[in-house]
Amino acid sequence: MNKWTRRGLIGAGLAAGGVMVLGVAVRPGHRAPKMAELMTSNGEQLLNLWVKIAPDNTITAIVPHSEMGQGAQTALAQMLGDELDADWSQIRVEEAPPHKEYANHVLAKGFLIGDKKVPAVLLPTVDGALLEVSQLFNLQITGGSTSVRSTGQFGMRVAGAAAREMLLQAASSAWATPIDALRTEAGYVISDSQRAPYADFAAAAAKIKPPVAPKLKNPGDFTLMGRSIPRFDVPEKTDGSAQFGIDAHVEGLLYATLQQSPVFGSQVASIDDTEALQMPGVRAVVNLGDAVAVVADGYWTAKQALGRVKAQWETTDADGISGSDIFAQYERDISTAIAEDKGEKHRALGDVAAAIESAETVVEATYQVPFLAHATMEPLNATARYTEDLLEIWTGTQNPLGYQADVAEAMEMSDDKVRLTNFYMGGGFGRRSEAGVAIQAARLSREVGAPVKLIWSREEDIRQDRYRPAVTSRFVGAVDASGNPVAWQNHYVQKRHPPDAALIPYAIPNVGIFNVDSSTHVPFGPWRSVDHSQQGFFTESFIDELAVAAKRDPFEFRRDLLKDADRHRTVLETAAEKAGWYERTGPGEGRGIALQESFGTYVALVVEVLVENGQVSVNRIVCAVDPGLAINPDGLTAQMESGIIFGLTAALYGEINIQNGAVKESNFHDYPMLRIDETPIIETHIVNSGHAPGGAGEPGTPVVAPALANAIFAASGLRVRSLPVRLPTEGGFS
Repeated sequence: MNKWTRRGLIGAGLAAGGVMVLGVAVRPGHRAPKMAELMTSNGEQLLNLWVKIAPDNTITAIVPHSEMGQGAQTALAQMLGDELDADWSQIRVEEAPPHKEYANHVLAKGFLIGDKKVPAVLLPTVDGALLEVSQLFNLQITGGSTSVRSTGQFGMRVAGAAAREMLLQAASSAWATPIDALRTEAGYVISDSQRAPYADFAAAAAKIKPPVAPKLKNPGDFTLMGRSIPRFDVPEKTDGSAQFGIDAHVEGLLYATLQQSPVFGSQVASIDDTEALQMPGVRAVVNLGDAVAVVADGYWTAKQALGRVKAQWETTDADGISGSDIFAQYERDISTAIAEDKGEKHRALGDVAAAIESAETVVEATYQVPFLAHATMEPLNATARYTEDLLEIWTGTQNPLGYQADVAEAMEMSDDKVRLTNFYMGGGFGRRSEAGVAIQAARLSREVGAPVKLIWSREEDIRQDRYRPAVTSRFVGAVDASGNPVAWQNHYVQKRHPPDAALIPYAIPNVGIFNVDSSTHVPFGPWRSVDHSQQGFFTESFIDELAVAAKRDPFEFRRDLLKDADRHRTVLETAAEKAGWYERTGPGEGRGIALQESFGTYVALVVEVLVENGQVSVNRIVCAVDPGLAINPDGLTAQMESGIIFGLTAALYGEINIQNGAVKESNFHDYPMLRIDETPIIETHIVNSGHAPGGAGEPGTPVVAPALANAIFAASGLRVRSLPVRLPTEGGFS
């Protein structure tokens, strides 16, 4: 068996999600007493790991997720506070520290089990096993759009309901009144004759073992969930007081920056640091093996000195590789897999070959997307202070527990000798889940015997990312004489996460979907919406091509193939209706539509463009989203807009090129972002279907590129099969 990793666990969990079982329960046992000393002060009482109550009746939701602008901490506090019957004006939020007790077993539950039911008698066993799994893998990740759909649904709601029942038990004893004669409202316990705040019973409640499976509210009883409550983090981000990782400061701090091998996987061959060491303020030039770092009194000095270090790098087999070589390799591997029938079968239905052979019209197309960087506005950074007894890390990370464990392992220290303080992140998108920059900072601090803040330059950030993989996808599809699709065949390189991203919701009788191994030397990592961002472009563009081949309206063609997929069809119809799909467009204008389910949420987009004088302008985007239940509608809308802008940036501009084994791009001048004046009107329409809450941070991204490409086709007749979108040339788009 291959070595299990956090990434592998999540991937396997997604694959298994549809066949296992689940209920809702708090983790077994009562761990609050031993954590109270760490998590409370000034008379606060920790009822369970995620709820504490202060003497002034302030209720703090302890949230095991990081805040990087997605608003998850507010939504999770809403879920907890609603089940607790709390007064929102008295709710605060606090991020859980990186600690084994806060290993996120409900995150593992969401990944590994899904929303199936578990018999109540098995709930403690299931939760106990998942707790051990999450602790084993140091699982405290913010990613995969899991905060609300996993932690919120299976953790925060349950923790709030459990705390409420514990408070009722404590009040029942104090007042000698049956629990059935008590009720709760806005942070108070109430009987026919008495009324007292939760704080009066918090100390007694904290000694009660939490109920294993507390009763949750019905949606009709929600008072906080479903409301657009303002986010906790906005005021301090507005007035500038918010602290990000790059703001960390400790006494005696030195600054560092570095250059890593331009070609991934190479090592330092030699260093000439003579000139750099002569600069005032430079403390050291450090060979980290795969990188050269300069430590100085200030960042600017370190950066200037790094430019005077002459480093030579060992040669590797990847030194001569270019992006065109990689795509040529993909093409060869796909062709070989088809010829030798070696592709891994991902979905097989009917007889694809026979259907293609007898079809009226056959359509073939090959699509490709490039490598993409994350380009977070706050570049990677970490501050470290190393001593033999304690290593302290200050940074912003999506995975504090795993991050801390990875640093400890790299520094050959026990986990309890590493202490991590987590800050806000200036963008994450998957990039801040790996601990490499903190390990480098720790090594530099150990080398120079002082605390060090390591900041990657923008250039280093772009050139040393963990990239969204470049992918090629080849299709053959067919329609019959009546315009009905009869076959769908798809071969694409590399299947990563989630494994179901290439599947389609459409009722096509003969389907074959295969993935083909074709590895490169370019490091990859999770990028917002992961494989959905590539596969959404491929599948929703090609279904558009089949609609054209069938001489059908692209919206109606999709709708008719979704008769047994209610949630898909509803968002598709909503987007079309709100966009005025049938309204006449002017010269050079066009509308495109696309649809994608990801992370438990269904999204359809209509994009309106103007193609004029070789330029593409995106004028309007209409989004219909079914998240099951929008916990915070304003927050969900913001996430849709954010994901759409992120996806539109990638579709119009995003491209990392490989030359001589290294990344060509270096900064925003050649890896641009969408600017405010280029951002279209975005309308978001929420469909609350009543299903369990889905994700919000990522589902807006995958649908943008195909809807844009389909709109360009509608406006110009030119089919976009590769990204980013290029200006039309004499023969069409390049």
